[in-house]
Amino acid sequence: MRETLDRIGDKWSVLVIGILSGGPLRFGSLHQRVPGISQRMLTLTLRHLERDGIVSRTAYAEVPPRVEYELTALGESLRGTVYALALWVTDHHDEIEAARCHYDAR
Repeated sequence: MRETLDRIGDKWSVLVIGILSGGPLRFGSLHQRVPGISQRMLTLTLRHLERDGIVSRTAYAEVPPRVEYELTALGESLRGTVYALALWVTDHHDEIEAARCHYDAR
């Protein structure tokens, strides 16, 4: 259980799941939409999410090759949870920043 929570609860996975909830994306588009992530970290995150059955990878036999990533049915079941977490962070951002400033001032 802990391994799964570590995987789907890390910051990159949450962002990728949230972004892919809007529909399938190619790697480059996804990379542009995840602020601060390196190509290597995005690749690793997608591989882990694919291994866990959260994301599917579809390669199209075209020139140039095209690969798309999208949420599976299991991944879609996380959409509400990720959205709720993002909403909570947005709603409490000011309080969190104030607590950090108070802590750092000690």
